[in-house]
Amino acid sequence: MNKNKTGKEKLISTGMVLLFSIIALVALFPVIALVVASFSPASDLMRFGLTAELFLSSWNTENFVALFGGEGGAYWQWYINSLIISAFLIVLSLFFSSMVGYALALYEFKGKRFIFILVLLILMIPFEILMLPLFTMMISLGLVDSYFAVMLPLIVAPIAVFFFRQYCLGLPKELMESGRVDGCTEFGIFARIMAPLMLPSFAAMAILQGLTSWNNFLWPLLVLRSNDMFTLPVGLATLLTPYGNNYQILFSGSVMAIIPIIILFLFFQRFFIAGLTSGGVKG
Repeated sequence: MNKNKTGKEKLISTGMVLLFSIIALVALFPVIALVVASFSPASDLMRFGLTAELFLSSWNTENFVALFGGEGGAYWQWYINSLIISAFLIVLSLFFSSMVGYALALYEFKGKRFIFILVLLILMIPFEILMLPLFTMMISLGLVDSYFAVMLPLIVAPIAVFFFRQYCLGLPKELMESGRVDGCTEFGIFARIMAPLMLPSFAAMAILQGLTSWNNFLWPLLVLRSNDMFTLPVGLATLLTPYGNNYQILFSGSVMAIIPIIILFLFFQRFFIAGLTSGGVKG
């Protein structure tokens, strides 16, 4: 009986591996097709479209040469702009959002519940509804066509505040009392005692905020004016014009755009699942 049970378990395990392998291949198909297209000449793209079929005889690096030189001379500037904005936005968002979520979770003060309800309400409002008043604000502050215009509305993200608040609900308040007894300030308690315990949540939110910032298109499109200030998604969109679509360069540029997100995920992956599951246990 035990042997049959073991056999069934092995069969189920093998079936699950095959099932998830198929799901992974389906999910990876667009990425594979994108990489194949980035090495294909424009004539093949027009004839066969976006496909994962390998025509190795016609593969070349001309698309990447054109991207980094000639037609795509501004690509590196767009890349640098996106890197700067994403890096600063991740750091600032983690710093401010974690402190807000920490205060909402572990401190008692008047208006605490009201503030949390406001966070939830803002979380439920689509960003597209808020863009017009935010854009008016950027104009009045004179920040249009600058890094600050892209970052400022996203520094304290409602989703990050909510996430950190949920995570901090699981932290022991006794550690705060111990810190106070030892003469530590409130900020010292947060920075020296509680923040190290929040590392999984920082890692998980760094990935989510980094991905959001890196792929952000609509808001930068609205507040950025000059070609030298464009972020990568906005810059790549300029390659599609009524007078000619540089799909081959667009695909190669998109492949290069994936690299920072992969690096970010690989760097924080060991904390990612732990941060997501721990943050959703208590509420």
